Amino acid sequence: MDVILGYVDEFRHMKFRKIILQIVSLAIVVGSALSIWKSLQVVSFSESPVVVVLSGSMEPAYYRGDILFLTYFNKPFEVGDVIVYKIKDQDIPIVHRVLQIQQKSDDPMDQLILTKGDNNQVDDRALYPRKQMWLERSDIMGKIEGVLPYVGYITILLNDYPSLKFVMIGLMSLFVLTAKDPQS
Repeated sequence: MDVILGYVDEFRHMKFRKIILQIVSLAIVVGSALSIWKSLQVVSFSESPVVVVLSGSMEPAYYRGDILFLTYFNKPFEVGDVIVYKIKDQDIPIVHRVLQIQQKSDDPMDQLILTKGDNNQVDDRALYPRKQMWLERSDIMGKIEGVLPYVGYITILLNDYPSLKFVMIGLMSLFVLTAKDPQS
């Protein structure tokens, strides 16, 4: 606690110009993160190029806390692909394997898809909106192309304990604002 109070005291004794410089530095860090996110969206063609596994429904392939990297290229999905989809009116994306595909027309991209978690007993029809038996391409966020095991566990903690999110953001902002300039 003394460390944090030390940072707060140091912040109070800063000159106005240095405070402005630190705020600009914080804005650059936030802007850089947003730029990286947007670049990943463009490269992967996915609205959300990175997701975290939140449940154990895909074990042993993917575990809770794994970070998954998605792409959404203009290719048909195949049985066995692991995809991420989002149900209308729900915020949390679901990571499951393609179990069955039906072609709606001669166009190979015009597919109806049924999914299931590897660790689940039944398919996902109970998760789909009422009277919807299949996923359409518009429901799908992307296909899994890479994984970073367990690194996303911090995201799970931040979702489970929302106040922790604000504490972390506050501490990070305080550290950036009170950081010493290496040239001075």
